[in-house]
Amino acid sequence: MNPTTANRRFYGDWIVVAAFLNLFFAVGLVFYGLPFFYASLVDALHFTRSQVTQGLFLGFVIVAPASGFLGALIDRYGARQVLRAGVLLVAVPIALMGWMTRLWEYFFLCVIEVAGYILAGPIANQVLISNWFRVKRGRAMGYAYLGLGLGGVAAPALSAHLIKEVGWRHAFVVVGVLIGVVLLPVAQWVTRSTPSEMGLVADGVDSSQMEATTGQTSSATLLEGVRTVNFWLILAGSTLTIGAIGTVIQQFVLFLRDVGYTTIHASHVSTGLLMAGLVGRVGVGHLVDRFDKRNVMALFYLILALAIPLLFAVRHAVALWAFAMIFGFAMGADYFLIPLITAECFGLAALGKLLSLIIMADSLGQFLGPVLAGKIYESTHSYNLAWGIITAAGVLGAAAIYAVRTPRRG
Repeated sequence: MNPTTANRRFYGDWIVVAAFLNLFFAVGLVFYGLPFFYASLVDALHFTRSQVTQGLFLGFVIVAPASGFLGALIDRYGARQVLRAGVLLVAVPIALMGWMTRLWEYFFLCVIEVAGYILAGPIANQVLISNWFRVKRGRAMGYAYLGLGLGGVAAPALSAHLIKEVGWRHAFVVVGVLIGVVLLPVAQWVTRSTPSEMGLVADGVDSSQMEATTGQTSSATLLEGVRTVNFWLILAGSTLTIGAIGTVIQQFVLFLRDVGYTTIHASHVSTGLLMAGLVGRVGVGHLVDRFDKRNVMALFYLILALAIPLLFAVRHAVALWAFAMIFGFAMGADYFLIPLITAECFGLAALGKLLSLIIMADSLGQFLGPVLAGKIYESTHSYNLAWGIITAAGVLGAAAIYAVRTPRRG
């Protein structure tokens, strides 16, 4: 290995670290930590269960129409610039939630939060990794997405501890400041949008290696991609399953409190669930190197769906922990495989734009599910119907992914 190659690959590793931190703080801490504030918002501000989950969903409904421009925005200004703006839009509204008193303030801050999520979350980091890696893209994406999983593991304990020690208002401020203090320097001094900014190339891949890695010889344009059945199968399958995951995660703490568990106990179970997710990510990483990505994705989605009925028996500790381990393990395939199977089907020419459409649909499902579950609870005083619906959604999602027809390798 010559010195130029060594230096290039070394700085590519720093890009993975930057993406890891972005996903840890801007996605993991926020998405998995916010549900631990819901009980405080219900008790102190008298919001309803559906209202506390409606905030982020409303944000995605309002911001979603602009999501199709994200790929072009990154192309024009670079991932670094987009991430800097996104970090501010994540950190500031979270901190300001510590001062809110009215429902409209909560909704407004959630809309800003979602704008930050779009700019600093999965899409920008997937494009960033794709720019820097070719042959090792799957491995690099996996390490970056461990940040999301570890952020999720840390979020329940951190949120519950802060709320207990300093109260929910100060806890919001601490989390918001922490996100800004860590991620702004990363975006400013570590992140570089493309290897060419440093006189490098993406980890030494020629065109023949690219074809072997992606499994195809050409790339689809945005219009060509959205006209295919594969695109809609990936979008529908991932949206249904991500929606099921979002419903469980966002309602889990309130649900466990209803059946007699304390918030601290719920945080322990959530931590266990998310730790299982880390193991699942490692498992997915090994399996996709050996088997068809579509089959691995469909299998994990199916396992996830079939674990949900265990929620009917969570008053028994064995069922609760069995659910946490199985569901958590299967969550390892949540967003991780979406960019890989999309690249395998369509190549790289319009990957950012296609992912913008797919991930925005996933995000709408991720937050629509919890809202519907909250409304079901308010009507029936039970989550049973919600759990049945998302079980069916997960099974359909797995079937849709299995129906994808990926290019055969030569």
